[in-house]
Amino acid sequence: MEEYNKNDSQEIFSKKIRAGKRTYFFDVKSTRGKDYFLTITESKKSFEDGNYVKHKIFLYKEDFNKFVEALNETVQYIKTDLMPDYDFDEFKHESNEERELKEN
Repeated sequence: MEEYNKNDSQEIFSKKIRAGKRTYFFDVKSTRGKDYFLTITESKKSFEDGNYVKHKIFLYKEDFNKFVEALNETVQYIKTDLMPDYDFDEFKHESNEERELKEN
C-alpha cells in the first residue's frame, strides 16, 4: 500500500452531508500513482472557541467491501434489533442543494 502524503493527493469527487450541527464530507482522492482512496470527515463547530473540530477516516480500496458490509450490518442491527419501532425516515429531508439539482 502506498503511503499517503497530503501534498501528493488530488480531490476527484466530493459529497457533503449537513446533519444538524455536524457536516460530513465524503471525498475521493487520488495519489500520484493514480490509486484512489476515500476520506470521510466529520466537521463540528466547537462551543468553546468557535473553531471547527474535524475527525477524518482514510478508507483504502482493499477495505471498501468490508467497511460497507460492517456499516450496513451495524445500522441494520440498530434499526431492527434495538429500535424496531423508531421511524428513521423522520430525519429524511432534502437539502436545498439536492432540491435545486432535482429542479434543474
